[in-house]
Amino acid sequence: MGRGVGIASACASATVVNAIAAGRGAAFGLELRVQARVRLTNDGRIKGRIIGEKRESPRLIEICVRRVLQSLGLKYGAIVETNSEIPIAVGLSSSSAAANAAVLATFAALDQKPRLKQVLDLGIESAFEAGVTVTGALDDAAASLYGCGVVTDNLKRRILKKFKVDPKLMVVVHVPPTKFYTAKVSPRDLRNIRGPVESVHRMALRGDIWKALTLNGLLYSTALGHDPMIAIVALSKGALAAGLTGTGPATVAVAEPEKVVDIVRAWRDWPGRILITRPAVEGARVEGV
Repeated sequence: MGRGVGIASACASATVVNAIAAGRGAAFGLELRVQARVRLTNDGRIKGRIIGEKRESPRLIEICVRRVLQSLGLKYGAIVETNSEIPIAVGLSSSSAAANAAVLATFAALDQKPRLKQVLDLGIESAFEAGVTVTGALDDAAASLYGCGVVTDNLKRRILKKFKVDPKLMVVVHVPPTKFYTAKVSPRDLRNIRGPVESVHRMALRGDIWKALTLNGLLYSTALGHDPMIAIVALSKGALAAGLTGTGPATVAVAEPEKVVDIVRAWRDWPGRILITRPAVEGARVEGV
């Protein structure tokens, strides 16, 4: 097999239930994407680069490429680059999306079509090895890969339920000027909210997604020291749901299109930037070989 190039992308996700406290979570895909480009080489070395983010480590995407090659018994090297619309380390699943994209791009460079479950497992195992996840982030990774909503048992690595989010809705994201790395948070730090989070997860499993998102955000904001008022203000302006996403510090608000202007206007009182996106309608995809 000769040298090849593969290009793939995967989408961000927003948290419905953060899995760190109780091992079970829920999330849905967002139309913010990360693209990975993998070029195979013959020197055996794997070199990664995150375009526009010199301070961020490319270790995760390098591990993803290595694990794909090892799973197929191949000894190629590779150059892997990612280019992202997803802000890093703010709670929008940038790591899960980058892993999905890097794994899929590597298979594309090899002219292979993997099963989606294979992509998911390789990305999660890579994230554990890179130390960027606490629970494996099955909820984030599956939402990013499949481009829909999922309710998961992260510890058993099982998708309990998939759900669709109305693509006509808008998602407004407030991104503060700071970052917050998930790997710094331990389930032990969150033991006081485990019971309530388990209740919220059951709510999501029953289909009450927006109430679950809002309550989850309040619980984690309080536990992690983030300001919950930004979500409360969005609700007062007509959002269907609003809350912390991931371990933050970003907050998402889900709203009908006509409510977006009022939410954005209110959020300008907080430092940071505001992104406006939609629920994903497509998950990870190959974009070129």
